[in-house]
Amino acid sequence: MFQLLPWTFAVDTVHFWVHYGLVCLGFLLGVITILVQLAKPAPYGKFDQGNNESWGVTINQRLGHILSDATPGVLLFLLVFFLYGTERQYANYVFLGLWQAHYIHRGIIHPLVMRYSKAQVPLGITLGGLFPNCIFSFLCADWISSARYPDKYYYDPRFIIGLLLFVSGYVTNKWADIKLRSLRRQKGTNGEGSNGYYIPSGGLFELVACPNYFGELVEWLGWAVGTWSLSGLAWMLFGCATFIPRAAHTRKWYGEQFMEYPRARKALIPFVY
Repeated sequence: MFQLLPWTFAVDTVHFWVHYGLVCLGFLLGVITILVQLAKPAPYGKFDQGNNESWGVTINQRLGHILSDATPGVLLFLLVFFLYGTERQYANYVFLGLWQAHYIHRGIIHPLVMRYSKAQVPLGITLGGLFPNCIFSFLCADWISSARYPDKYYYDPRFIIGLLLFVSGYVTNKWADIKLRSLRRQKGTNGEGSNGYYIPSGGLFELVACPNYFGELVEWLGWAVGTWSLSGLAWMLFGCATFIPRAAHTRKWYGEQFMEYPRARKALIPFVY
């Protein structure tokens, strides 16, 4: 029989209110983020104009990326799961594996192989990413290590659909990252490649400017559906608050930089936005 809430979250009162208090904070951060980002894109990558003194001293870009993503997404998540949580059913481990697959790549592998446009990044940009990542990594780790799912949850359509969405989004995101990295290498004028920007093409790049963001958005939609939790929903919506304005600014930037950029190409979601 289909249950609206397929899990139990049997924790003490303090734990309960800490968790849902942070969920409320997560929703609030999403609202603030989309309003701020729609007004002005965060000054990194192609939107780094070189006048970011107000963001503090600069550090190595690779190090900053690892600190902001791997520290919360890998280290903090594992600590919360194994030291703070108590549930160890198969579903809990599947969700742990999905999250770690994303963040080991996003927070460790990707920074080490990415050809950044600039070698340095302001410390404030790194800390600006670290703060929400810590909140949501704690929230999601707390949920999947404290919620008890039924023994046969793998038959539940929410688990199946969520898993399929996550895996398809993961593959799309990684394909887009590889495509962008190879584009810079191929377009370079010497053996070392190039740090410049070019018009991506092929696959989903024919439909949207940012298939990497689209893939990650699908990942976190799958996470929200699979975990069927408010923490997962808050994280997915926070992702929307980041990807929607970032993709819109990226689409606009390409149009301004390249006269030949396809005008029919959407920003984030094929045929829609």
